[in-house]
Amino acid sequence: MGQIMIDTKKNIAGKERQSIAFPFIVIAVLFFIWGFITALNDILIPYLKGIFTLSYFEASLVQFSFFGAYFLGSLFYFFWSIKYGDPIGKVGYKKCMLLGVVIATVASIMFYPAAKLESFSMFLSALFLMGTGFTLLQIAANPYVIILGSEKGASGRLNLAQGINSLGTTIAPAIGALILFAGSDVSVVGIDTVEWMYLVFAFLFVAIAILITLAKIPEFKSDKAVPKGADLLKYPHLIMGVVAIFMYVGGEVSVGSFMISFIKLPEIAGLAERDASKYVSMYWGGLMIGRFMGAVGMSTGIKSTYKYFLFFLILMVAFIIAWKVLGIYDAIHAGGLLLLNIIFFIMGGFLSARTLFIFALVVIGLLFFAVFSQGMNAVWALVGAGLFNSIMWSNIFSLSLRGLGKHASQGSSLLIMAILGAALVPALQGWAADRIGLQLSFLLPVLCYTYLCYYGLWSQNHLKKMI
Repeated sequence: MGQIMIDTKKNIAGKERQSIAFPFIVIAVLFFIWGFITALNDILIPYLKGIFTLSYFEASLVQFSFFGAYFLGSLFYFFWSIKYGDPIGKVGYKKCMLLGVVIATVASIMFYPAAKLESFSMFLSALFLMGTGFTLLQIAANPYVIILGSEKGASGRLNLAQGINSLGTTIAPAIGALILFAGSDVSVVGIDTVEWMYLVFAFLFVAIAILITLAKIPEFKSDKAVPKGADLLKYPHLIMGVVAIFMYVGGEVSVGSFMISFIKLPEIAGLAERDASKYVSMYWGGLMIGRFMGAVGMSTGIKSTYKYFLFFLILMVAFIIAWKVLGIYDAIHAGGLLLLNIIFFIMGGFLSARTLFIFALVVIGLLFFAVFSQGMNAVWALVGAGLFNSIMWSNIFSLSLRGLGKHASQGSSLLIMAILGAALVPALQGWAADRIGLQLSFLLPVLCYTYLCYYGLWSQNHLKKMI
């Protein structure tokens, strides 16, 4: 999701730069798997809700357990780095990634006894442990992609890795629904279906651990102590950025978490879980496409004329793929949303703060439409929210770290802690859904995006003062 800023001038010796293809492929597979498993939670929520007869709030504990681990893990890492120095700098990226993979392997295996014992609390424990492993991977793998090769190609490698991560989040809901909702009703499939699915993940993690161990992966270590954390308080754009990340991931994950239940409502679409999951895939697929469009739009090395051409090319390719895979009806709606995305990109002038403000405003409008309308138009409003979420993480991240210099890595740790929003906001929406109804509960994410609008406007003025 995020990236850690580090010095790359002396990261890799000349001989080590000669072949980075295989190490990159190994890390890219990691990006894909953790993206896949993260998005799979959106399917686990209605699945476990049906199996254990849970309330919306109880079902939301899936995300609370998983993303709560991100906060606690990052918090522990941050304070450890202040007192003892950067752990990754001392033990190396390779060992840190291996530890993250081992923890994720154990977590995957835990799903087996959880299913055998039919214990929801054990499922939550497994999800918490999985989130802990992914926290280490997030902290280590993102910056490692940067130092893996030359500085000139660092941005391209990271964008490619994040795109592969988004590919995992896109296909996970469809594949997960195919496995877990074999029939049209959740009751058709027993809880034992989860056993072998996560055992497959455990096997994949073991294979990756072996590859990481055997691969000639360049290492990077440093015993240099990190700066004291208190100095970060003098950067208001970082503190406000931490809140922005909290609101962004909270709103994004909350919408995705309750999409299937929303689409199942008789007044919306009345679709079964398996059919509704297609639109969850489109929600995350929009995030992936929007990121590729953002990589083009936010690039300073591409002329405006070429940007418009690439936008048109992405639009046409996405439309054709949607037409062939989903049908002309869905393709027209998806194409229309992509066209709007391009228009608002241009309105934002390809500037981080302004584009963040405009996109957040659009998401607010889409959520209001979903809350106060019915039928498939309400479904497409939520799908569109995913597309306009696309550039928010990267824009908030870059705006928050502007001018931090030596404090950048610690600032990044604080931003990763803010992933706590993905644990708390869905839980709050679940609590609200039990009391005021699921459709009205989508007003809660509106509050999240309202803050993002404010942060975008505030950042514009603050950056002018920094220049």
